[in-house]
Amino acid sequence: MNEQLPSGGHELSPDEIEALDARWSSSWTPGEVARRLAGIGAPWYVAAGWALDLFRGRQTRPHGDIEIGIPAARFPEVRDRFPGYVFDAAGSGRIWEDASPEVLASVHQTWLRDPATGDYLLDVFREPHEGDTWICRRDEEIRLPYGEIIRHSQDGIPYLAPELVLLFKAKHRRPKDQADFDATVPYLTPAQRATLTGLLTRVHPGHAWLADL
Repeated sequence: MNEQLPSGGHELSPDEIEALDARWSSSWTPGEVARRLAGIGAPWYVAAGWALDLFRGRQTRPHGDIEIGIPAARFPEVRDRFPGYVFDAAGSGRIWEDASPEVLASVHQTWLRDPATGDYLLDVFREPHEGDTWICRRDEEIRLPYGEIIRHSQDGIPYLAPELVLLFKAKHRRPKDQADFDATVPYLTPAQRATLTGLLTRVHPGHAWLADL
């Protein structure tokens, strides 16, 4: 995926951005997503805040949405699981409704929309990869087999390894990201701490979290 945004789309107004929280209020839980994707051949995982809750074994805070990651080339397998719904592409404050393949090739976020209500239910990250090797969007030199980055909850729900979730959260370090870091670090093994330290040093040298690892 390239980094240049495609033409077209709808630029969200301040009111529309504010209304997004309500449109995401009916988003699915990890269990619901896992049920709907049961048996799919593509590797996938719950990402972001929900992934850290799956790692810790319980929900620790409210979540405004739910994100999953999949290899970009395998997106059709996910899309085919949701007939009757629409996938909108989103990026930089714009939405491309019922996104075309050209738009999908340029942005990585895809929001599943219920056309009957306009509500968003699932955010699908279409991630760069080479075959079964995951490529980090923050640094394409970071490449790992999907089998090494996906963990599973006690209920069998796949989620992204916590050290990678925290790497993505480190860029903006919003209050919820800081809270997630503080709540997760005590559960990390020494090996996971070392991995996160190495990743942060590479991608965000001098990051404030390094002192706490």
